[in-house]
Amino acid sequence: MKKLRALLEKLKKRVLDQEAVDDVVAEIQAVLDDVAEELTEEELVEVENQVTELLGELQDEAPTEEEADAEARKARRESVAQRIGGIKSGLTPPKSREARTERKPGGRGASESEKRGRDLMQNRTVKVDSGTLVLPKHYGSDIRPTFNDISSLVDAVNINVLRGGESYTQPFEVGYGMAGYTLEAQDYHETAPSVDYIEINKAKITAYSEDTEEVLKLPHADYDALVMRRVRDSMRKLLAREVLIGTGGANTLCGIYNAPVKVLPAECDKEIGIIDELTLSKIIFGYGGDEDVEGLAALIINIKDLEAFDAVRNSDKHQVYDIKYNGNTGTINSIPFIINSACGSLADPATDDGKYCMVYGNLSNYMLTVFDDVDVMRSMDYKFRQGIIAHRGSGFFGGNVVSYKGFLRVKKKAA
Repeated sequence: MKKLRALLEKLKKRVLDQEAVDDVVAEIQAVLDDVAEELTEEELVEVENQVTELLGELQDEAPTEEEADAEARKARRESVAQRIGGIKSGLTPPKSREARTERKPGGRGASESEKRGRDLMQNRTVKVDSGTLVLPKHYGSDIRPTFNDISSLVDAVNINVLRGGESYTQPFEVGYGMAGYTLEAQDYHETAPSVDYIEINKAKITAYSEDTEEVLKLPHADYDALVMRRVRDSMRKLLAREVLIGTGGANTLCGIYNAPVKVLPAECDKEIGIIDELTLSKIIFGYGGDEDVEGLAALIINIKDLEAFDAVRNSDKHQVYDIKYNGNTGTINSIPFIINSACGSLADPATDDGKYCMVYGNLSNYMLTVFDDVDVMRSMDYKFRQGIIAHRGSGFFGGNVVSYKGFLRVKKKAA
């Protein structure tokens, strides 16, 4: 208020210089904009009266000796009167002290909506909204993974690393004889063990992916690292299936389903029609020799058959099988299982009769041989002109069943 009064006193001196008067008027307007809402009712009336008085005085100002041009003097008075009139019309309507005590903490005056309404009544320019015309898009800094696509079977079998090799021959024992009684001077009974061997040949597995240099350089999420990782994962995904269903041909792993007869003879196959309360027992007691019940075996199973085990109920509607899940693995009545989508399904009506489904056995009886480690390489040379980045992965592997009767294969029996 002191600054406003000083400006009014300055204006009272009736400065004759046009620019000086205009500057004072502009200062008064600026001060009013800052402090009008903080003035009491009496102070606002006082300011209004002084402005009115000044208006009259400046309009009635008589020409001086320095201003011979009456028309110029008149024009100056009208200009100043117009500026002071603007100050007067811009005064904020008086408020009571009680109303001012209700102002929001941290702000001058009432709410924004009330202030806009008051400004509109006083013909002021009102800002009703702000923001950007075009809304930006925001992206996450990570890439959410999909569901698991790799069976843990690839990590559970016997791994044999032979870098630089071409093939591998693994002997296995078929059996041995039993001693017998011998008379004097008669031949001894033959008990020599029967031994055979299995061949594991090298197969080349490859994977290839491309992306653009924009994917490498621009995005927030590390897409290029995902591409590199999935090249390796795609190779693991294939190996997890080939351990089970590999055909054993040229440049191909030999899976358990297609193992040679000399290592998995016909008696290693068991036909089962449906999954019921006796299915697991039939599988367990059908595997191995005549003297032992194997305790280190695991069941390789399709998730549809696992669901069928879970659905089996006894006459009291109680669940027959106690199934515990841990992602890709778990137990059925304490028997370990591994889910593998390459397995056929007994419970699936689309599965043909005679097709292999579940496999049961000691997983160390399958040997996965690594002849050379996986190499994943990146190159920008292949499609340099297009800015394409190539990712290439390769590895040399082999695999086969290496133990006689090492697995029991379950075939779907005709209904």
